[in-house]
Amino acid sequence: MMMVRRLIQLVLGLSLYGAAMGLMVRAGLGLDPWDVFHQGLAGRVGLSIGLLVNIVGALVLLLWIPLRQKPGIGTIANVLIIGTAMDLSMMVLPELSGLPLRGGALVLAIVVNGIAGAMYIGAGLGPGPRDGLMTGLARRTGRSIRLVRTGIELSVLAIGWLLGGTVGVGTVIYAFAIGPLVQAFLPLFTITAAKTPETLVVNP
Repeated sequence: MMMVRRLIQLVLGLSLYGAAMGLMVRAGLGLDPWDVFHQGLAGRVGLSIGLLVNIVGALVLLLWIPLRQKPGIGTIANVLIIGTAMDLSMMVLPELSGLPLRGGALVLAIVVNGIAGAMYIGAGLGPGPRDGLMTGLARRTGRSIRLVRTGIELSVLAIGWLLGGTVGVGTVIYAFAIGPLVQAFLPLFTITAAKTPETLVVNP
């Protein structure tokens, strides 16, 4: 019964996460570093941003092999669900106009993203591919998770911006707000007391 609850929370959390990112795209005020990369790449290769979220997630997962990282159910679900939910949400959400509406959508997207992140992390069924890459590199190099995460995200942000991804005030707000938001909501959704690699990423 506990596993069923964890699986339901995982799927709901990942679905909400993808929907929140779709709303952030519609707000058009800047994306998180990885989605700047996904959006920039989508504009170049002609695929949807959600599909590229899934494809990049799968490719990042291949980098786990030399790092000897072990994926969990949540890792595989992350690759399959987030990008799909992102594309579906963008099919439903209209284009937004007017700064007040776009600003409100941005704030809502970041808060929902924080809740969703706490949900799937709290399920304790394995980190996402990108978080696992950070923790794996930190373990193998001996560097702090904070340093490794910053290095990776600055790199994908720069590449995404050069490819045409949207960098803006939303990128900055997300960078400062998402950690505290996930940390604030995590106690509400943590099912197991075990400290997983994901919680280390949230609070390095």
